[in-house]
Amino acid sequence: MALSNNVIGAINFVAMLLSVPIIGAGIWLATEPDNSCVKILQWPVIILGVLILVVALAGFVGAFWRIPWLLIFYLVAMLVLIILLACLVVFVYMVTMRGSGHLEPSRAYLEYHLDDYSGWLRRRVQSSYKWERIRNCLSSTTMCAELSQSYRMAQDFFNAHITPLQSGCCKPPTQCGYTFVNPTYWISPINTAADMDCLQWSNEQTQLCYNCDSCKAGLLANLKKEWRRADIVLLITLVALISVYLIGCCAFRNAKTEDLFRKYKQGYT
Repeated sequence: MALSNNVIGAINFVAMLLSVPIIGAGIWLATEPDNSCVKILQWPVIILGVLILVVALAGFVGAFWRIPWLLIFYLVAMLVLIILLACLVVFVYMVTMRGSGHLEPSRAYLEYHLDDYSGWLRRRVQSSYKWERIRNCLSSTTMCAELSQSYRMAQDFFNAHITPLQSGCCKPPTQCGYTFVNPTYWISPINTAADMDCLQWSNEQTQLCYNCDSCKAGLLANLKKEWRRADIVLLITLVALISVYLIGCCAFRNAKTEDLFRKYKQGYT
């Protein structure tokens, strides 16, 4: 029994360690400017990681002090959390399946269209109330000002590999035919009917293309990239947690068997 409890305690300690990458993924998302403005995924990930840490700690205490009801609580609660984590991994994968950038002639950067992304993601940015808050948050960052400091010549900018968020929010769509002055100042559009965003563009540095659908699409493209990275971490952690949980179940069953055998021997003698 003592050996099995020690095994269960060690397993729960490993489960505690596995909560760290989950919490870390949530904190990393929270530090990214786009995710900190949208505030969708980071808190569910952080909360789930903290719950796994607490439940694993309860299992560790139950194994160390040999408290059977605490071990049973650990087994039930951890199973629920593993199912929730699996659902989250699948959900993130499903909502980030669609959407990619589009090449434009003589441009190294890509253009982004809102309709390319999943309906669930689009609904997070299409509401005027939600977007007003996100827009104010994005406009307070330095991402567009950094472009003006980095690229002085038009050809240098056209050859630049800028982020989807910068492509969508800091410049007008390429098909509008604006003339480059600097990365955040464009004049003399040739074809304003090519895209509704052509009329949304403003050289006012607090406006730019923050009201454009291309900005919303660029935001979703950034989210997709970051969420996919976080999802890989969550998937690896999920597989490790399932393995640890199964080993813990076997150890718990062996402990119960040993306990029953010990009681049988005591009753027989």
